[in-house]
Amino acid sequence: MQSEAPSPWYKQPWPWFILGILGTSVVLGTTMLVVAIKNPPSLVADNYYEVGKGINTSLERENLAQSLGMRAEVRFDNGSGEVEVRLDGKSQPQHLVLSLLSPTQPEKDRRVVLQPKAPGLYTGHLEDDVGGRRFVELIGQEDGQDWRLFEEENLEAGGVTQLGE
Repeated sequence: MQSEAPSPWYKQPWPWFILGILGTSVVLGTTMLVVAIKNPPSLVADNYYEVGKGINTSLERENLAQSLGMRAEVRFDNGSGEVEVRLDGKSQPQHLVLSLLSPTQPEKDRRVVLQPKAPGLYTGHLEDDVGGRRFVELIGQEDGQDWRLFEEENLEAGGVTQLGE
């Protein structure tokens, strides 16, 4: 009786199955590496110490706004692009800076310098419509110190946003 000689390894299905899994892993890993290199995360801070100092500065500015009794009502007219801020409190700065920050899309961030039109009324102009979820930041100055009003809001066309509540 003769026994059959085993066929060579490359004619067996299992080695090819294992090599296929390994080859797929290499291709997918390389693809993910290329995607990660071409699209770096933009919301990660490199210098955490500086971010921490910035948080302390923000808290100081918010505490100053609270001690001055600052409140603001912000209106957006998307048709004309005009922004109107009614300001209440002990501070009447020469100008205000309004920042509308998108939490996830930095290219949608907007910054407007508002000039006084009447006592307690400031106006400025936006180039394009803003809407959706935004961090609304209003910065003014009193006796050389900055104060800050900050809220997270869902902005709507023609809507009113209250800051400092």
